[in-house]
Amino acid sequence: MNLNENDGYKLLIKALVALETEEECEAFLEDLITKKELNDITQRLEVAKLLSEQIVYNKIVEKTGASTATISRVNRAYLYGPGGYRKILEKIKED
Repeated sequence: MNLNENDGYKLLIKALVALETEEECEAFLEDLITKKELNDITQRLEVAKLLSEQIVYNKIVEKTGASTATISRVNRAYLYGPGGYRKILEKIKED
């Protein structure tokens, strides 16, 4: 099954788009996912940011504690995925 065809996935996307403040986002994430899941997600985003700055793997490992497998997976998504990491990093860079 394609995620885009899943009603729960569609609901999640609508919920994320509906968030208006950092406080709303924090509350939603705290309700939605575990601290471990939140740590994993934030680590991946930090890895993507460092990759966008062309930081080498061993420095990313030191800074984030991410495994080289995680860094590789994020790098693959960053380079060849649908562009989500690039788009969000561009948007938040402006802030």
